[in-house]
Amino acid sequence: METRHRAITGDARELPLADDSVELVVTSPPYPMIEMWDDIFAALEPAIGDALEADDGDRAFSLMHDVLDTVWAELTRVLAPGGIACINVGDATRSLADGFRQYPNHAEITNRLTDHGLRALPDILWRKPTNSGAKFMGSGMVPPNAYPTLEHEHILVFRNGRRRTLEPGADRRYESAYFWEERNEWFSDLWDLPGETQDIDDGLRDRSGAFPLAIPHRLVSMFSVRGDTVLDPFLGTGTTTLAAMVAGRDSVGVDRDADLLAALDDRVDRVGDRSRRLARERLDAHREWVTQRRAEGKEPGYEAEYYDFPVNTKQERRIRLYAVDEVERTDEGYRVSHVPVE
Repeated sequence: METRHRAITGDARELPLADDSVELVVTSPPYPMIEMWDDIFAALEPAIGDALEADDGDRAFSLMHDVLDTVWAELTRVLAPGGIACINVGDATRSLADGFRQYPNHAEITNRLTDHGLRALPDILWRKPTNSGAKFMGSGMVPPNAYPTLEHEHILVFRNGRRRTLEPGADRRYESAYFWEERNEWFSDLWDLPGETQDIDDGLRDRSGAFPLAIPHRLVSMFSVRGDTVLDPFLGTGTTTLAAMVAGRDSVGVDRDADLLAALDDRVDRVGDRSRRLARERLDAHREWVTQRRAEGKEPGYEAEYYDFPVNTKQERRIRLYAVDEVERTDEGYRVSHVPVE
């Protein structure tokens, strides 16, 4: 099996893609009203800098989302009918002249994307565990002016129209299946997953809001099949590209920062080992699940076609995991060959 991956230096507001050309979008945009992205937004719309200088948080918030809205229009244009868009975003908290408040980015993005015609589906809360004892802030140990800390982000899920239909019995669909027990975990609306230290230098890390690989890998596995193309219009250091490589999907990513895209080369060099490790972890976890299931007196009902274990449903019988074997750099990005993991 072979997949292709493009990493393009460009502007997400003008995606160099044809209409209806991608089946899945997985991305994490700059978060409005988070200070690390103030300069990026202000460079794109100087009025944002003026609003922040004037401590006009409401106007800055609205203008930042106007900038993102041009990306959402493009995203809607290139997303195939029935395609899915997954947007990871955190709300912001900030103190300006009028005091401390929260800026609900997830609600604003939901409104904007539904205005463009996408259908909002149930979303996921990504809770990032912390060891901090400071679970509230504002007034120490006495009421009434403390407030909770934000320890979660939203993964918003949208669909372009009605559900996709694929050819009956398609190998690419059934080989892309996930295990029954993975389904039960992945399709929960609350994910407890730690953040991940990105393997890039500190200067680039300060400009990147990259999520851990587990986030896009789950989303790619949940909402696409082999042969699909996954888009990230805010590619950054390329975590969505890595997830697509690991999952055996094609991908295209766009980012304005060429230095961030350049960091992807070093990360791709290690994707083979990472993909083999993840595939084996999934297979081992399923074998452990089978053992536990049998100990409970519940025998899974079907035999897997490519593996020496049973599965719980008929839809899982043809599941097959692949790992990255070789990566070839091309003028446009990467050509990746995959081999089955036994």
